[in-house]
Amino acid sequence: MTDALKTFLTDLDLDIRAQGDWGQVADYIPELGRIDPAQFGIAVALPGGGMVSAGQARQRFSIQSVSKVFSLACVLGRIGEQIWTRVGREPSGQRFDSILALEHENGRPRNPFINAGALVTTDELLTGRAPKETLAEILGFLRAAAEDDDIHIDKAVARSEAATGHRNAALAHYLKSCDNLRNPPEITLGTYVHQCAIEMTCEQLARAGRVIAQLPGAPRMLTPLKARRISALMMMCGHYDGSGDFAFRVGLPAKSGVGGGILLIAPGQASIAIWSPGLDGYGNSRMGSHAAERLAHHMGWSVFG
Repeated sequence: MTDALKTFLTDLDLDIRAQGDWGQVADYIPELGRIDPAQFGIAVALPGGGMVSAGQARQRFSIQSVSKVFSLACVLGRIGEQIWTRVGREPSGQRFDSILALEHENGRPRNPFINAGALVTTDELLTGRAPKETLAEILGFLRAAAEDDDIHIDKAVARSEAATGHRNAALAHYLKSCDNLRNPPEITLGTYVHQCAIEMTCEQLARAGRVIAQLPGAPRMLTPLKARRISALMMMCGHYDGSGDFAFRVGLPAKSGVGGGILLIAPGQASIAIWSPGLDGYGNSRMGSHAAERLAHHMGWSVFG
């Protein structure tokens, strides 16, 4: 299967570059706005430690909201189901940075993958710890999952987000006004933007995703139940208000980030990371979503049978 998959990924890379419909980069974060959208990488981690990749699979990029998957994994490992008293498990139907639903829900975010929900998750990780310790925990989880210590925070991206993240600041203050933020808003927000500024390659991210896919040979860092919980949320909420369309087209749990990354999970079969920084109208990678659909259909990977 490895040789056939390599051929498919190489051809997919060529097809995507020929199309050239890249979308727009996330220029509201100035550091991300400088990135050339005409880039593409894909990596597939297989059972037993195999890796097949194509394109710019070793190019580092800002994983942004893909990091929310791993901060949630850390929280579930620390306090388990108690986190659901502070954040819900329902699709939002709104933009990832919307304050509308938060107001309607009296300060309890609808899920941990919208920005408000991720702020609550980060705030929970901060309980009893300094920001550096919290970030070290998230980085430590990623490094252990990927079996690679060369994973770091892009401080320039973190500074850029901190300087322009006024909507996130509004969300943090609203959460605090509803008593759903335990730490000072600026502390939670500063930790959150550094978490989002973690940079990885597709190959590193695909390796890290093996712990969610529960692949044979992967580090055992999540119980099967926690992995299923995370995968379910990725399916329902991982692409914000485009989650339903992505599930319809691809049929796999996935989490996107405005840096252009997508982590897909084919439970028991593969962990897939895709990067292309140009985004669609939902804030998800345009060509990354197209590549995910092509790959899932070609391999017959779907949670729906």
